[in-house]
Amino acid sequence: MSDPAMTMSENLALLLGEPKIDTHCHILDPARFAYSPEAKYQPIGQEVGTALQMEQVFATFGVSHALIVQPNSGYAGDNRCLLAALSASAGRHKGVAVVPADISRDDLAVLKAQGVVGVAYNLTVNGLEVYLDTESLLEKLVDLDMFLQLQFEDQQLVGLLPLLNASPVKLLIDHCGRPSIADGLNQPAFKSLLDLGGTGRAAVKLSGYQKFSRMQAPYEDAWPFVQALVEAYSLDRCLWASDWPYLRAPERLDYGPLLALAGQLFPDPDQRRKLFWETPRRLFGFSG
Repeated sequence: MSDPAMTMSENLALLLGEPKIDTHCHILDPARFAYSPEAKYQPIGQEVGTALQMEQVFATFGVSHALIVQPNSGYAGDNRCLLAALSASAGRHKGVAVVPADISRDDLAVLKAQGVVGVAYNLTVNGLEVYLDTESLLEKLVDLDMFLQLQFEDQQLVGLLPLLNASPVKLLIDHCGRPSIADGLNQPAFKSLLDLGGTGRAAVKLSGYQKFSRMQAPYEDAWPFVQALVEAYSLDRCLWASDWPYLRAPERLDYGPLLALAGQLFPDPDQRRKLFWETPRRLFGFSG
């Protein structure tokens, strides 16, 4: 899967001219959209990333489209900043919103009409219990052909499986499922995540290595998990994402090295075209 002979600069040079969709980034603009008092964490300094700053990064690295994820940090369920960015993008970007479990179908349909393709559950922030009795919301997502995006870590997926297995909702998994490196490929949650790849209704983002790796970049202890996910899901269900602007990152992160790492892990240009372009374009309905 990887080509250790290629340097970072060689990888990046190849990638700059290839079409790319970033499937996980956040907009944080407290100067225009004040943070919600309900948010458990309020990003500051280099964690803040406005729509203008995001577009500057995208222009530098040749990214044309994005899936912008509503951050629990800063905004919680206040989607105004996300919706403003989607509106300004004239259809180039799509969104994932945070909504209350009792949202009406009509209100969810309004969000879909504004470019929202899914709803986010973040167990790493809110825990498992808050999401267990949400069958009604999943039914609405199925009815509207929208995604349920999931961020969990370690073994949290195991407790959510009864809910997921009882619904045909489309699933979008954040950051490789954030497995426990120490527990290896056979840990229950990661094995369940691999099994979801066989259902044909789940896709996984190959991203967020800093959230679960025990090493510094290029996070080599995460690579076997990436390989296992590619084998289980195929590149027809794998996506690349940056996680810009790197909320709560344990160390300095930059867009270029993360992009170059993708080039190292996937040296075949046909693989990269699927990962960066064809798969997200098909799953989320991007044009262009």
